[in-house]
Amino acid sequence: MAAHLRVYPHAADEDGDARQQPSVRVSLRDLLPLIALARRQRFLWLDDFLDDEVEITSDLYEVIRAFSACQRPSA
Repeated sequence: MAAHLRVYPHAADEDGDARQQPSVRVSLRDLLPLIALARRQRFLWLDDFLDDEVEITSDLYEVIRAFSACQRPSA
């Protein structure tokens, strides 16, 4: 049997530009394989979240910056 979708109008007091606050903690170990799979298989729902910001630790940020610098092709 096919699923029936329901459409609910926005509440009158909701701001259309309001962003949802983070409320769930997930390890990179669990998250990255799922995101990689969704990207490989080109799931369109992933595009809905491309502008979302994530909060990471400063040490991970430094490692990512160093890795990014190493990956740039030299002239």
